[in-house]
Amino acid sequence: MTQVIDLKTELAQFTGSEHLYFNPLYRRLNYTDGIKYFAERAGAYWLLDIIGTEFHPKTTGENPKWDYFLSITMKVKDSKAQVKVTDGNDTTFTTKSISYTDCPEGEWHFYLTDNVLMLASEY
Repeated sequence: MTQVIDLKTELAQFTGSEHLYFNPLYRRLNYTDGIKYFAERAGAYWLLDIIGTEFHPKTTGENPKWDYFLSITMKVKDSKAQVKVTDGNDTTFTTKSISYTDCPEGEWHFYLTDNVLMLASEY
């Protein structure tokens, strides 16, 4: 539990970003310093892969299927995760179950807008 509390406290320090990063496999999706820190500390670069290949493409192009703004919540418990993607209000676009993760337990919130993935505190 201490690991979760420490990570949540550390992530709360991110209120903006000095840099934007991207994965060469999906260059159109950028992410912030806070997301990079989360992915490194939580061992969750796999989440960036899911967002970059499954969620982000549905917000771009001539006929996007989803809104340009996504709220992404990941709940981790008992080494399993549930990822929920919404419009930030009452519309759920999708949910995805992850059968195993070593990501710290807890609820983690992210936003994706204008091709940038960020922590909720960085919005």
